[in-house]
Amino acid sequence: MPQIFQRSANTLARVSIAGVLLLAGGTIGLIMVLGRSSYVTRAHEFIEQPLQFSHAHHVGDDGIDCRYCHTSVETSSFAGIPPTKTCMNCHSQLWANSPILEPVRASFRDDTSLHWIRVHDVPDFVYFNHSIHVKKGMGCETCHGRVDEMPLIVQEHSLQMEWCLTCHRAPEQFVRPRSEIFTMGYRPPVPQEELGPQLVQQYGIQSLTTCSTCHR
Repeated sequence: MPQIFQRSANTLARVSIAGVLLLAGGTIGLIMVLGRSSYVTRAHEFIEQPLQFSHAHHVGDDGIDCRYCHTSVETSSFAGIPPTKTCMNCHSQLWANSPILEPVRASFRDDTSLHWIRVHDVPDFVYFNHSIHVKKGMGCETCHGRVDEMPLIVQEHSLQMEWCLTCHRAPEQFVRPRSEIFTMGYRPPVPQEELGPQLVQQYGIQSLTTCSTCHR
């Protein structure tokens, strides 16, 4: 009986199987890389706002504390967006006739809110509480980056679950004294490896990694 398959068929079969496995693995790897990219997470992406508010100027140059605008950050799950009246506390006198601030004056004059676009927007199925993080010694800079150097606010990190778990698994690497929560450019007075465990014990921080911690 004549041979149906050539000897090269075995080699071709092995190469084909290996090629399919490599293609499948490469596709999965590409999806994982894409899922962590800024294209998906929108990290470092400038978002058009009704008014291009500069944190670099207000925080970096003028030294305005985070809590002046984000009044509920210590007591609520939300940091809060300041009402137009907060802006007008200064800008009724400073740059009062500047064309760039006309949307602010119009908002105050017409008693209508400015429609800010949320930059740090976690999914609806994720529960995040600002106040508990502040209470436990997590600085604004840890999550939001150096806002005092941002002319336009951007999302500094991916906000994906693996990024959150980095801190939840090892909070001692990120915790800082409560007096330094709102300090930009904070540097620990002693090595973090020494200070972190002390603050974790002092503030009663737990390494919470169960699903129900964030998904409620």
